[in-house]
Amino acid sequence: MVTVIFRAKIKAGKEDEAVAAMTKMAEAVEKEEAGTIIYAVCRNQEEPLELIVLESYKDDDAFMAHMGSSHVANMRAAFGELFDGARVERLERVAGFARG
Repeated sequence: MVTVIFRAKIKAGKEDEAVAAMTKMAEAVEKEEAGTIIYAVCRNQEEPLELIVLESYKDDDAFMAHMGSSHVANMRAAFGELFDGARVERLERVAGFARG
């Protein structure tokens, strides 16, 4: 299993557009990526301009399919207009579980 946390800072005044773009992205991931186990777009309550995406994939192939998808390419093309930067953290599970 591959688990990733993606953090992106929304540009001031672009909040609605950024949330709409990420909602569209999540819908595409759900519809087109059977190997994605979790794709949850969240707003940081302590920093409202930060969106955090919790992502979990069945395996490396599913993660690579996500990264090579047309919806990721479309998001990359629009990213600079909506966000001031991003950080990706790939995690190693040491304990715990996922239901479902």
